[in-house]
Amino acid sequence: MKSRILFGGLFHETHAFLPEVTRWSDFKVTFGADILSKEGDESPTDGFLGEAKRFGWEVLPTVDARAMPSGPVEDQAFETFWTEFERRARPLLAAGVDAIYLVLHGAMTTQSIEDVEGELLARIRALPGAAQLPIFGVLDLHGNISSRMCALGNGFVAYRKNPHTDAKVTAIRAAGLLERCLRTGRVPRMNWCRVPLIWAPPGTGTHSDPMLALTQLAEKAETGDPAVWAYNVMGGFSFADTAESGVTLSTVSDAAMGAVRPHLEAGAALAWALRDKGVVTYPSVDDVLRKIGPAPAGPVLLVEPADNVGGGAPGDCTGILRAMLAHQVSSGLVAINDPAAVQRLGAIPVGSTVRLAIGGHAWPLDPGPVELDLTLVSRSDGNFELEDIHSHMASMNGTQIAMGPCAVVRHAGITILLTSRKTPPFDLGQFRSQGIEPRAFAIIGIKAAVAHRQAYDPIAVAEYFVDTPGPCSSNLASFPFKRLRHPVYPIDSITEPKFIIT
Repeated sequence: MKSRILFGGLFHETHAFLPEVTRWSDFKVTFGADILSKEGDESPTDGFLGEAKRFGWEVLPTVDARAMPSGPVEDQAFETFWTEFERRARPLLAAGVDAIYLVLHGAMTTQSIEDVEGELLARIRALPGAAQLPIFGVLDLHGNISSRMCALGNGFVAYRKNPHTDAKVTAIRAAGLLERCLRTGRVPRMNWCRVPLIWAPPGTGTHSDPMLALTQLAEKAETGDPAVWAYNVMGGFSFADTAESGVTLSTVSDAAMGAVRPHLEAGAALAWALRDKGVVTYPSVDDVLRKIGPAPAGPVLLVEPADNVGGGAPGDCTGILRAMLAHQVSSGLVAINDPAAVQRLGAIPVGSTVRLAIGGHAWPLDPGPVELDLTLVSRSDGNFELEDIHSHMASMNGTQIAMGPCAVVRHAGITILLTSRKTPPFDLGQFRSQGIEPRAFAIIGIKAAVAHRQAYDPIAVAEYFVDTPGPCSSNLASFPFKRLRHPVYPIDSITEPKFIIT
C-alpha cells in the first residue's frame, strides 16, 4: 500500500528593516494538483516529487507559496496561506495520511509573528490527525531556526552549500530520511543549539571558514555516527529581527539527547572559535576604483553586499553606478531595478537618447536617483531560462525567471540593464538573454553577497567586495534590532559564550 504524503510549501526570507510590506499578491502561489507540474524545474519541490515517485508515495499536494526576499510580510498574507492550506489539508488528513513534507525557508516573519515556520508547525500539529505524524522537509541555510520549530518537526534538512547549488539535492536527502522513517518505523526528533553569533550574509559562504569548517564537522558527524541522521549548520539571516536570529545548529536523530549533545557542543565550540572569520568589512567603492583604474583587464567584479537583492534589498541603490560615473569607467555593466524608468522608455524608439533619472528610490539613505542621458539599446519582456540549473536562483523559483519588462540603456561607457522586478544576479542568463555578454566588460557591478559566485567566478579576473549605502550592510550594529536576544557577537562584547541546547 502506498504511503500517503501531505505536501506544502511556504518560502520567504524576510528583511525586517525594509520599509516595504510583502503582500499575498507578491507570492507566486501554486495550488493542489498544479504543484505536481513542478517536477523537472530543479527546485526543492522537484527534488521531493522525484523521490516520491521513486519511493512509490502518493503525494497529496496542498499549496506552495514563495516570494523573493523582501520586507515584513503582512499578517493577512500568512492567514491567507493558512486558510488555503487548512482547507485542503483537513479532508486529506481525515482520509488518512502517513507523513507530512514541507518546503520552508526558516527566516520568514510577519508584522506580528516572529517565527512563522514555528507557528505554521504548531497549527499543523493542532489539526485533527496531524498531532503524531512525522513531519519532514527542507530548509534554507539562512534560516533562523527556533527551538519551537525543532520541537514540532522530526526531520528538517538544511542546504549545506552557499551559493545554494544543493537545494534540490537537499530536498532529496530529506525525502530519503522520510522514507527511512516510514520503512523502519523509527521516528526521529530534532535537537537544537543556539550559538550567540550573528554573521552578515557575506560571512556565510561555504567555500571558506567559518562555514567550511562547520559543514565539514557536520558531515563527519553524519558519516561517523549512525545515530545522527542529519546535522544542520544554519548561518542564519542577520536582517531578520527575531530572538533566534543568527547561527544555530540542529540534529535529526532517533537516539536520546545524550547521544547528540556532544556533536552540538563541538559545533558550537568550533563556531565560537572561528567567530571572527564570519565578520566582514570592506573598502569603499571609490578606493577600489582608484586602485584598479577605470579600464582594467576584466571582467573585474565590484560586489555590493549592501544592495544584495538575494537578501531583500531593492536592487536600485546607486552607489556603484555613481562611482563608475565619477571614475569615468569606460566599459562598465550594472543592473538597476526601476520599473518606472522602464515604463517611461516604453514609447522611446530604440537608438534614441533621452534624459532620465534612474535608481535611488527605495532606500532612504541612498543618495537618490541619478539623472543621465540614456541611449536605448533594446527592450524585452524580461523572461529568461537559467543557464545553470544548479543556480542559487533555482532554489527560489525553478529555472524560469521573470524580470518583468526590461530595457537596456547606455551612458558613455556604461551599459545598464533596467528591470521591473528585482532579480538577483545569480545566473549569466540574466544578461545574455538581453543580448549582453558579461565577458565583454571591464567592470561589472554585482548586487549580491555570496550566491553570485557560482555564475560569475568562472568568468571574473578579479573580485572586490565594496562598501556602499544599502539595507544589507554588513555593519550589523547599525540596525535597530528590537527582538534579537542579547548578548550576541559581534554586536555585543562577550567574554563567556552561553550555548543554549534543547
